[in-house]
Amino acid sequence: MFGIFKTTSKLNKLEREYEKLMSEWHKLSSIDRAKSDLKYAEAQRILDQIEVLKQD
Repeated sequence: MFGIFKTTSKLNKLEREYEKLMSEWHKLSSIDRAKSDLKYAEAQRILDQIEVLKQD
């Protein structure tokens, strides 16, 4: 019964968040460069966290 729901690892959550931010960054890139740059920077911080987790 407990195996029905898998717990999502921190890595998976970060990867989904990164993909979401990159999608938002792409949409904003042609509309608002300043907001686009902020999304990109946020995505890079998430990517740094992903890389640290993958090294472990």
